[in-house]
Amino acid sequence: MENAIIIGDRVVGDGHPTYIIAEIGINHNGDLNIAKRLIDAAVLAGCDAVKFQKRTPELAVPPEQRNVMRETPWGVMSYMDYRYRVEFEHEQYAEIDSYCHDRKIHWFASPWDEPAVDDLEAFKPVCYKVASASLTDDGLLRRLREIGRPVILSTGMSTMEQIAHAISQLQDVPLALMHTTSNYPCPPQELNLRMIETLRAQYPANPIGYSGHETGLQTTCAAVVLGARLVERHITLDRTMWGSDQAASVEPHGFSRLVRDIRVIETALGDGVKRVYDSERAAMKKLRRVQTDTSIQQN
Repeated sequence: MENAIIIGDRVVGDGHPTYIIAEIGINHNGDLNIAKRLIDAAVLAGCDAVKFQKRTPELAVPPEQRNVMRETPWGVMSYMDYRYRVEFEHEQYAEIDSYCHDRKIHWFASPWDEPAVDDLEAFKPVCYKVASASLTDDGLLRRLREIGRPVILSTGMSTMEQIAHAISQLQDVPLALMHTTSNYPCPPQELNLRMIETLRAQYPANPIGYSGHETGLQTTCAAVVLGARLVERHITLDRTMWGSDQAASVEPHGFSRLVRDIRVIETALGDGVKRVYDSERAAMKKLRRVQTDTSIQQN
């Protein structure tokens, strides 16, 4: 069964290169110059896309949290003021849209509410991402269904029943599912990478990916071996920067290694068809005591 979807000019699914996403999220801390530097780092690493987050603070922030004071690099402020401080508006996204176009890299975002979808739609993004926290937001899912662009659905902190319900709200939408555990940073014993296999078996018509929040790179590479056709990791300029996602992020040099290793793994996995390579024939002739017609005639 064909399980590929098209995101922009890329085909994503079995038999195609892993679609690698560098999640900038809010690691830009409201600074457009930092966002551009992160885009540059993703381009240099060879990523397919960068991803942001978009919220309407008065809708996304619960009333009981709005006036909670917190320390920030910009001084002590209410949580609501903080959310506005790190939120990009239309003008900033217009610059991001132009910058990504010039750098020839896809960009999209996770909208956390319906007005955020409408704001982003002005830029005709290649797809939308539904964050794990939004998986049960039927209104948001229905709005994305109305638009009809491809959706990447993250499944952290969700049951199989909740996942099935969310998928039912996105009927007829090109859909990829991302296994993830919503713990930042996530310890290895909670990554549960075999869920990639479970989702592949449960939803064979949809590409399955992996959104990692762990430290280190090896487990993300293992996700590709297990069948992840999309990979997402947070990217940061420096893991010691201020922000809730920085510690679970990957610095630029690490992202370059990750993309390199994923591409090597893709090549090394092959197609599963046993063959005798021409490069083996000299060793076969030298080391085998008995030759059979079958072994000599194999391609």
